[in-house]
Amino acid sequence: MVLFCMSVKNRAELVSHGFMTEREIALEIIEYALRSVDPYKAVKRLIRLTNENLLVGHLSFNLSKIGAIYVLGAGKASFPIAKALEDVLGKRIKSGVIIEKKGQKPYELKKIKVIEGGHPIPDEAGVEGAKEIVKIAKHAKEDDIVFCPLTGGASALMPLPAEGISLEDKKRVTDLLLKSGATIQDINVVRKHISAIKGGRLAKYIHPAEIITLTFPNMLHTAGKFWPDPTLPDPSTFQDAVLMLKKYGIWENTPLSIKTRLQNADPGMETPKDFSGMRVHTFSVGSKEIACKAAKKKSETLGYKSVILSSMIEGESREVGSVLACIAREIQQHGRPLEPACTLIVGGEAKPTIEGESGEGGPNQELCLGFSLRIAGLKNTVIAAIDTDGTDGPTEIAGGIADGLTLRRANEKGIDLYGNLRKHNSSYVLRKLCDAIVTGPTGTHVMSLMVVVVGKDKEFAYH
Repeated sequence: MVLFCMSVKNRAELVSHGFMTEREIALEIIEYALRSVDPYKAVKRLIRLTNENLLVGHLSFNLSKIGAIYVLGAGKASFPIAKALEDVLGKRIKSGVIIEKKGQKPYELKKIKVIEGGHPIPDEAGVEGAKEIVKIAKHAKEDDIVFCPLTGGASALMPLPAEGISLEDKKRVTDLLLKSGATIQDINVVRKHISAIKGGRLAKYIHPAEIITLTFPNMLHTAGKFWPDPTLPDPSTFQDAVLMLKKYGIWENTPLSIKTRLQNADPGMETPKDFSGMRVHTFSVGSKEIACKAAKKKSETLGYKSVILSSMIEGESREVGSVLACIAREIQQHGRPLEPACTLIVGGEAKPTIEGESGEGGPNQELCLGFSLRIAGLKNTVIAAIDTDGTDGPTEIAGGIADGLTLRRANEKGIDLYGNLRKHNSSYVLRKLCDAIVTGPTGTHVMSLMVVVVGKDKEFAYH
């Protein structure tokens, strides 16, 4: 079953100009990588029914001894996971609620209620959805099983503010964190400590039922383990949350209700650190590592040498783009670390820092434009960068594509690429150049994927 399109909708437009061969290669690699992390197919492989047993990975449950089955979760890829659960378990699901990003559910489910919430800024619909999730969680009994689809975006989509904190205050601090350039890991440290549901608290509501979390392990990495925070212990503290707000220089502008909670919270209000005696299982249904390996495999199938530079890149968006451009130039001029023709595969999550008013854009779009400035004039060198969920930042654009002719084409069209980049107005530039990648919702979310294609020609084009 195909729930979402995992291809580039405007591919013909994107390869109609610039270095077309390398553009074709980059887009083909990205599409292959997206298909490799289809959560619907992953869940269908993971969960099976026999005559007497429910099999989930290495787990086996006697169907005659299972009470009710519930589905509770949130995230930008929670819908295809929930759909797969419905297709496998059918009427055995008693009820459920998931919260998806607005505009990303293709249709209604039969047994599971789908609520559309705000992302990246939380909204009232998300709050109401979180309340419904908690209500069902509290009814779960010892012989019940609760499946929890929790994917990227869950922290914003399932916003149940802690006592004494309003939704408006939570929205305000979220906006401050997003504009500060904070990493998603640091943002979530704060979110967990101003929430009544995150940081392992959802699992406490569900207990004593058995919990099976289905996730992409991208949200928080600690001591070699991935932590989908609503249903696993949280290693961070209130003090850590304060430090994060100070680290990014936004403590003074943080709403008073949030500062009061973080500074004065009783130790008993801390997020749970230990789930001893609880039955909690976590299964991955895809990862950025899988996507990067798939991209590398496709590159080599197409005859290009390939290397995964990193699956966990972080940094200021335009600066990450600039660094990748410098590596591409090194390849063209000195054959290091690979000889052309080759590809560089990168996964992770770059972030822009925004001060004051800004235009429309997203981190991958800014990354592409940052790359284009450093690569200007270099032939047969292309970057394509997308957010794998199909929405880069608060836009409906998945990302962008750029090459050594991007700056020249912008100048010819009277577009101030430098000025628009400073104003975080990357969507305007990419749309005008017909270089905005559009996929629509993909139904997956393994953070961002960047593909750099370096052809064999070392000459420079005029610019």
